[in-house]
Parts: sequence; C-alpha cells; structure tokens
Amino acid sequence: MRILHTSDWHFGQFFLGHSRQAEHQKLITWLVDQTRLHAVDAVLIAGDIFDTSAPPSYARELYNRLILALREANVGLILLAGNHDSVAVLDESRDLLKALNTVVITSVQDDPNEQIRVLNTRDGKPGAIVCAIPFIRPRDVLQSVAGQTAQEKQASLQDAIHAHYRTLHELAEQKRVELGAHLPIIATGHLTTVGASASESVREIYVGALEAFPTAAFPAADYIALGHIHRPQKVGGFEHIRYSGSPIALSFDEARQQKEMLLVDLSLNGLESVTPLEIPCFQTMLSVTGSLKELEPAIAAAAAQAVEGETVWLEVIVAADDYLSDLHARIQKITATLPVEVLRIRRERSSALMALQSQARETLNELTPDDVFARRLQGETIDDETRLQLVAMYREVVAGIGEADAA
Repeated sequence: MRILHTSDWHFGQFFLGHSRQAEHQKLITWLVDQTRLHAVDAVLIAGDIFDTSAPPSYARELYNRLILALREANVGLILLAGNHDSVAVLDESRDLLKALNTVVITSVQDDPNEQIRVLNTRDGKPGAIVCAIPFIRPRDVLQSVAGQTAQEKQASLQDAIHAHYRTLHELAEQKRVELGAHLPIIATGHLTTVGASASESVREIYVGALEAFPTAAFPAADYIALGHIHRPQKVGGFEHIRYSGSPIALSFDEARQQKEMLLVDLSLNGLESVTPLEIPCFQTMLSVTGSLKELEPAIAAAAAQAVEGETVWLEVIVAADDYLSDLHARIQKITATLPVEVLRIRRERSSALMALQSQARETLNELTPDDVFARRLQGETIDDETRLQLVAMYREVVAGIGEADAA
C-alpha cells in the first residue's frame, strides 16, 4: 500500500496581511496530480488543516475542494485535527464526509475503537490499519489533580498519552487478527517530540504543559506519521518516525526549506520505503540582512528570483544602520521599481541595545504573545520551580482560550 503523508496545511492563514489562498489552490492541484502519477492509495494529513479555530469561508471552500478532488481521483483521505483546528468546525461535516471516502478524527474518542481505521487500496482491499491520533488535549486523557507541581503534571500527561498510544496499538493488533492478515500498522500524532527542530511559525503550546514527547514512548508501529513541526525531518534518526513538515512556508525562517510530502510504501512485511516528494514553491519568500549599503544588491538579487507577473515577498533585517528613524522610507526607495513586496522590516540589534531599546524600537508585529510573556518573565527574580509553574499556567490558559474559541 502507498500513502502520502502530509500535515500543517493551515488553510486560511493570513500572513502579515496577505492571504495564502492562491498558493493553497495550486497546492491542491499539484497534490491530486501526484496521487495519480504515483498511484497513491490514501492521503493522510496529520493535523492543522486550518490556521485558526474560526476559518474564513474561502478556507472552508478549499477544504471541501481538496476532499472532492481526492474523491474524484479515487484516493482515500484521513484528516486529523491539530492544535490550530476547531473540533466543532471539523465535526460539522464528519458524518457526511464518510460517504466521500474521508475519515475525520477530531479528538480522543470515548470508544477507542473509533480511532482504529482500516485503509483500503485503490482496488478496495485492506492495505493498512491506522491508529488515528489527533492533537491530544490534557482534558481528553487526564483528570486534574490538586497540588501537583509543574514537573508532576508533565509526567502525568506523558504517561496518559503513552497509555493512549499503547491502547490503540493493542486494538490495531487485534483488528489485524480479526482480518486474518498481517497488515502494517500506522500511528499518527500532532505533537512535539524530543529533539524535533521547529521554526518560528510553530505555536509552542505543545500538548498542554508537555514540552516534548519521548521517542521511546511511541508504540512499535510500522510507520508513525507526525504533524505540528513544519520542518520535514526524521525523529531520533528513525526511518519510520517522520514529520512531513508544512507544504508551504508559513514563516520567513521556513522560506529556504525545501518543502516536501512523503510517499510511504508498506506491505505485509512492514515499512518498505519512504520517498520525499519535493513541492514546488508557489510564492517566493526571502529574508535579506545587512546594512543599507549591503541591502541594495541583496534586494536586487532577491527581485531577480521573481516569477513573471508575480512579486517576491521580503523580510528585510537591517544591521548596522538600525538606529535610523527613517528606515521604512529608505527601504521603500530601494524597492520602488522592483518586483518585490516588503512584508516586514526588522532591526538587528546587539543584546545590549535590544535590552535598552526594545520598547522604543519594536512593534507588536515583531513579537508573538509567547515572546511578550517570556520577556516579562525575564524581568522577574524567581526560582526555577516558580518559573516552570508560571510557564505551565500560561500554556494552559492559552490552550483554554483556543478551546473556548473552538466551542
């Protein structure tokens, strides 16, 4: 059986004032073409289908278009909710989508058997068993215990998630016996693992207060398809535990990454191979750094990468001349006749200047809520235990706000 593993599409992302709709439309067309070219049996999207819990109407249209296009191509589809996704939004059409060869798993189910799914090949024969695990919220697997320290909460949550994986893997093995065939087992997840390399667009909420899930706690599945980290990578050097990464660059620090999806071939013997499929860039994004003198040729070189009829999205980081008050006007003059659009201008500061000038120079567009909270903590004289507890409380509050929005 051949599946295509992808994740973190973030339909509806509004990036520094710009919609990604056109890129996602091209991405859907490219994906469907690849499923035909490579005879893919099923596509698995491991979380963060949408960018927000209340996606705009055009994002929902893209979602529906993706489902219908794969249905027409006779390709199965499994969708897992991520931390950005609203359980309520994805649940709206879940039952209807069953008729379109699409499985949607939004949260941990009361009956764990609901998360055990048999994937069929194009000719309708069972090809693999999936332990379909979406983003796990602490309330789904854990009861709150008064008086626990931050470390104890993390340990309890890790144990609960480990137990959930173990339960589903055991059920998958039972399903394999029922079917009378040694079908390969695929597990999924939307979380941060120990050693994973993230990017600035990854919201560091992790799984509740759990910062990273240890690789050894995963079950002995033939393949583990992960989402949440936008950089494609193996986990712990294991061939069978993979992040596919996001299919488009969701921040400027991802702009130089080669985005990919993963063709995963499985048989009755288990995992046969994992083949990266390089995704074309549908919108050129670049970050350039230097003094004003250095930036002029750097921006010209970036403009040379523009596709005819389109512009390059730029992040400009000003070094050495960052004290100037009229930077925006100077950058605008450099770019006036070039096919580039400057989405963000940042000042590169020394650590000393950053501490002295942060309030005067920075804008909210340059900071995330996590940045603001972290800098507020830096100004406090507190012990490590208290710091850990405050970080854990902050993450729980932010996660709670996201859940409230989803409801």
